[in-house]
Amino acid sequence: MNTTVRMKQSEVYKDWHVIDAAGRPLGRVATEVAALLKGKHKPTYERHLDDGDFVIVVNASQVRVTGNKADQITYYRHSGFPGGLKSRSYSEQMAKFPERVLEQAIWGMLPKGPLGKQMFRHLKVYKGLNHPHQSQLAHTKNAQEARKAAQAELATAVPKVKRLRPLSVPQEQHLVAEAAKPTAASAARAAKARVRGTAVAEAAEAAAPVAAAVEAEAPKRAPRRKAAEAVAPEATEAPKRAPRRKAAEPAVEESTPAVEAAAPSEGTEE
Repeated sequence: MNTTVRMKQSEVYKDWHVIDAAGRPLGRVATEVAALLKGKHKPTYERHLDDGDFVIVVNASQVRVTGNKADQITYYRHSGFPGGLKSRSYSEQMAKFPERVLEQAIWGMLPKGPLGKQMFRHLKVYKGLNHPHQSQLAHTKNAQEARKAAQAELATAVPKVKRLRPLSVPQEQHLVAEAAKPTAASAARAAKARVRGTAVAEAAEAAAPVAAAVEAEAPKRAPRRKAAEAVAPEATEAPKRAPRRKAAEPAVEESTPAVEAAAPSEGTEE
């Protein structure tokens, strides 16, 4: 899981810092100021964002350099016309414009392009000790105290856990076993069921002798199915009848002798 905090330009806050350059080496002051302008001192540093703070440098005229650098360093500028190249030594530049010495050293340590120019605008360099930014420093102090109080309150606050939706995949066996374990409510219900079961069993045992006596006194009756089977054969038996054709043939045979007997009697009378 990615837990990196990605800052947005709208979420960037800027504080104000004061750095005294009196008696300090030029390079040391320039590196410290450049880190503050770029925002490398913050845990939310993003190299593509202007996440730095405002920096006020005072006593720029009292900065120093080591060795023979005061004679070796040369500053060049060009007017843009042919033959317009001009130069100054470090000592001459410090005598006329001490602020430009620090500004040029810090500019060389910032990223080039629009981002570096925007960071460079947050730099304020003054030759002496006085500067007109007391209100900004007071606001920064109040903002830092408010952020510390908010962080302390957030550290002590109990986080709210969001309810998770049920899983759409089968759970593991150990989770199912844990869910199947009886709880206090289920144990109470089981105990009540056992009590009811014992009461019903006791009532049935008490009523058993009475039911047995009633069955003994009642007359025994044959099962209905067996009685029906005993009566059914007699009632269902029908008399056997001869086939119609066989019964008709003997009737014709009996009639023919009578006719033959009648015929001679008539002849005799004649």
